[in-house]
Order: sequence, then structure tokens, then C-alpha cells
Amino acid sequence: MRYRTLGGLRVSAVGLGAMPLSIENRPDEARALATVHAALDAGVTLLDTADSYHLPGDEPGHNERLVARALASYGGDTADVLVATKGGRGRPADGSWTVNGSPRHLKAAAEASLKRLGVAAIGLYQLHKPDPAVPFEDSVGALRELLDEGKVRLVGLSNTDTDQICRARAILGDRLVSVQNQYSPAVRDSDPELRLCAELGLAFMPWSPLGGISRSSLDGSSELAPEGFDAFHEVARERGVSPQRICLAWLLSLSPTVLPIPGSGRPETIRDSAAAADLVLSAVELARLGHY
Repeated sequence: MRYRTLGGLRVSAVGLGAMPLSIENRPDEARALATVHAALDAGVTLLDTADSYHLPGDEPGHNERLVARALASYGGDTADVLVATKGGRGRPADGSWTVNGSPRHLKAAAEASLKRLGVAAIGLYQLHKPDPAVPFEDSVGALRELLDEGKVRLVGLSNTDTDQICRARAILGDRLVSVQNQYSPAVRDSDPELRLCAELGLAFMPWSPLGGISRSSLDGSSELAPEGFDAFHEVARERGVSPQRICLAWLLSLSPTVLPIPGSGRPETIRDSAAAADLVLSAVELARLGHY
């Protein structure tokens, strides 16, 4: 496992997105715990969760509690594991994804996450999505207060644009350490945010990083996408590895600040994803895949 830096901490170059372990089509608990344990065995030290990763209208915080149980039941050392969680979204019974970025809600959400994770302070706390009904500076101000109170150690943003990143940095300074946006071979809308993070030294954590190679867990399937990204499959065949591993290695090549967090519901898939950290693509291969 190769390592990178997030807010001054050394973390694995590939993390685990734990969302598929708690939403629709989730595995049973034994397999879910085995998946987290397999990630840890493979050297993964970055686990990404959120209070809203649960079935619609049921068990808020399910994924956070699952991650906490997985860490508590792991037989090895977990002192260097960074758990990143998020607040500001909800999942009511209709299956939609709501947004609530009010300071009051974010502070209450952070307190609840603290209890579910069973920690004295949250390692990385992220605003899950800006709330258009709440001034952005008010939401970021709540993150600053959580930092000042010692309830979170690091803070980040998710689903934000370059303007919001700059506005948050004006409030938080160097205490803003990460941005988590959707980014994959199929979805490159966040090129400007990736470049800004590279310039500022902020960790850029692509969610659904295998889009175009595999379907997102939000699609309810892990089957291969039908077409459009043949180069990833061709390079994978030549290397004798999975196209998913090639995809993650490609993402890592984009910037030293990139930290992909592929989701997984099986031990086998996270082991394969973790192996991408040690796969270095050649300049010729990167040209075929399309550098950003």
C-alpha cells in the first residue's frame, strides 16, 4: 500500500467507501464486517461513511455504527485508521436524499455521529452537500465551531464547486483539508475542483470513482457498464488485472492529492481496489486512458 497526505495525516492512497454496506442491496452484517476487515488487512486506513447511509427512513447512522463495530472487532491495530463521516443530508421513507445545512442541524448531527462512532473526536467531518436554503458561510461556520470545540479534528466539503471551496477556505484557512466530489472516467465535471485542490494542497476524494467502468452503488448494480471506455478494459487485459484497478490507478495519476474511495460490498472487491495503490501506469497507458 502506498500512502498520501490528508490534513497532515498519512493515509492509504485508496480508501473504502462504506456506503454500499448500508443502503439498498446491502450485504448481511457478517459479509459487511468482513469487507471492512479485508480493507484493513490490505492496508486501507481511510474509511468513508455518513449519517445518511442507511435504508430509506430506517436506522439513521446505520453505516457509522457498522464501521464502529468493524473497527472494534478487528484483530489488528486500528490506531492509524481515519474515519471520515458527513452530515447535512437525510434519507426519508420515500428514498429521496434531503439536504439540511443549518448550523443547528450540523452540530446535532456531529454529536450523534460522535456517539455512534464511539470516539472522543471525529477524525474528518464533512459537509455532505451545501444547502441552498442556508447561507453557505453559516454552514461552514458550524464546522469551524465544531473544530474550535474539539469535537472534530479535521473538516472537509462534499459536492461543492470552486467558489464554495474558496469561500470555505476564507473561513477555515488551513483547517479545511479535503473535498469529496463525484469524479470518474464517465463524470469529469469536477475537473476545476480537482485542479484547485491540487493547487491548494487539499485532498480530493472522488466518490463513485468507477463510473464508466462499473455502475455506482446508487444504481443498485455492480455490473460492468456496457460501453464507452474500452481503453480501460484493454489496458486491464494487457496488465492481467481488473479494469476497476486500472481506473483507480488512473485516478491516482491525476494528482498526488487524489484519494479515491471506491465503494465495496465484498472482501474480494476491496482487496482488488486496494491493490491499485501499487499499480503505476506508464505515460503511454495514461495517454490511451486520457489524462485530465
